Amino acid sequence: MCGIVGIVGNQPVAERLVDALKRLEYRGYDSAGVATLAEGDIARRRAEGKLGNLAQKLAAEPLAGTIGIGHTRWATHGAPTELNAHPHTTDRVGVVHNGIIENYRDMLIDLAKDGYQPTTQTDTEAVALWVSRELARGAQPEQAVSNTLKKLRGAFALAFMFRDDEGLLIAARHGAPLAIGYGNGEMYLGSDAMALAPFTSRLSYLEDGDWAVITHTGATIRDAKDAIVERDVQISQTSALMVDKGNHRHFMAKEIYEQPETIGHTLSHYVDMGTEQVSVREQMPFDFADLSRLTISACGTAFLAGAVAKYWFERYARLPVDIDVASEFRYREPPLEKNGLSLFISQSGETADTLAALRYCASQGQHVASLVNTVESTIARESHVVFPILCGPEIGVASTKALTAQLTALASLAIAAGRARGVLSAEQETELVRALISLPTAVSEALGTEDQIMDIAKRLSKAKDVLYLGRGPMFPIAMEGALKLKEISYIHAEGYAAGELKHGPIALVDEAMPVIVVAPSDELVDKTLSNMQEVAARGGKIILITDPEGAQTVGQGVADVILIPHVSSFVAPILATIPVQLLAYHTAVFMGTDVDQPRNLAKSVTVE
Repeated sequence: MCGIVGIVGNQPVAERLVDALKRLEYRGYDSAGVATLAEGDIARRRAEGKLGNLAQKLAAEPLAGTIGIGHTRWATHGAPTELNAHPHTTDRVGVVHNGIIENYRDMLIDLAKDGYQPTTQTDTEAVALWVSRELARGAQPEQAVSNTLKKLRGAFALAFMFRDDEGLLIAARHGAPLAIGYGNGEMYLGSDAMALAPFTSRLSYLEDGDWAVITHTGATIRDAKDAIVERDVQISQTSALMVDKGNHRHFMAKEIYEQPETIGHTLSHYVDMGTEQVSVREQMPFDFADLSRLTISACGTAFLAGAVAKYWFERYARLPVDIDVASEFRYREPPLEKNGLSLFISQSGETADTLAALRYCASQGQHVASLVNTVESTIARESHVVFPILCGPEIGVASTKALTAQLTALASLAIAAGRARGVLSAEQETELVRALISLPTAVSEALGTEDQIMDIAKRLSKAKDVLYLGRGPMFPIAMEGALKLKEISYIHAEGYAAGELKHGPIALVDEAMPVIVVAPSDELVDKTLSNMQEVAARGGKIILITDPEGAQTVGQGVADVILIPHVSSFVAPILATIPVQLLAYHTAVFMGTDVDQPRNLAKSVTVE
């Protein structure tokens, strides 16, 4: 989750770029850099570490120029060194990038045929080289970028500047946010409104697939098919210290749409994109190979993340797992095995019941680890090792991006445990890591179901009761779907294991009962679909969440099919959270409830 900025100005921009980057430093602080264009040359300054190092370098070696781009980095591909810091430049173009280019290796192989060789370890340099080759072949900047965007696979935000044009920036987004700011004879570009707040309050937000040609006088925006489109210019009330909703109606919607980016940010901490291996940075006071048992405790959505992780750790690491809600665990005083690991999951790191459970496990001599978004929190401070999820501020009470970040981190840790315990081979690790790397793109595609989901949600908003079904690791996702619907729409909903349908819940099924079945194609899909037919036979209105392969096996009686991309069954539970989030969100919107602050709930439960 890097931060990018750009200015097409009428006065020097280098210091202003750094000023804007300071408001984006929460998005990354491994390294930073700026590049400007003056007298036909692209010049840049880069520094390892936090922005203060870059500021010092610029003070000693100033940059001229009234057009420029800047970047604050959270390292994904390549170590956080000055060499790998953005902007990346060639003799023709400068580029800053937020996200992951999945197919950069293939691009570099193709580029090598024409003598284009990288000098860094980053995926971004492949983009710079590709645009340069397009320019060398005679393409104008707009066409060079358009051709390049059609080649890229991944989730990204990009900004380009060109040696031969001191009044031009080109920006593009797919799965990562970008805002354009409109000034007086100047134009601005930033990852969010906070970066641009000191310069302008007039903003437009690029939609997924958009790319924009930005000059002193304005911006021409095109969609993924290169058609010119209009995006509303809004007046932002954001100050430099505020978190902004962007062009979304609610924080929850914004946070749902941030997930391609936040998943990539979390991945960059746990996965070495170059070697396609899990690389746990934390100094762990234990070895996964020596653990006798893993005990997971959490509350609410965090508990459901742990419930999915139980399947992963037991299957891919053969590590026995116990899991319980913290509010029950803390009072059970369960016996704990010697050399066990207790893992506590909390977005805020302040959840009272989870903290009490942690203290009990610490008193029993367990290794204590926490998975948190707030690394300065009490739970983090009282843990032996802290695994951060790094998803940025989550304002909506109903957890969305924190959940998928938790799942991404837990999946990475399960792989690390599997390798350490000799369960996974190097080849199997690579296969699972590649599945994780593909997630940001798949999530972006899944978000494309929103229009269909809005139509379904309008009907769902008239229901009094809803049943969610899932099997295997989809069972916790079914429970998460029910929890989301309950907490923001106030419709009663239950999540059940599909195999338990005949043991009671089927008695509730009638023509008025929507039944949401979460069943991407995997080894269990046929059994789940059999349960679904039992619902159809009793008149239940079935909403099926599956992928194209799963949809091909569906029989009669399905009211709606929500298609998500086909991915590895390993990461399918993470992807399946997207439609259940969107269903709950849009149902609540139709109900007219307070989506971001639902009644009786708080973001952080710090009392018993």
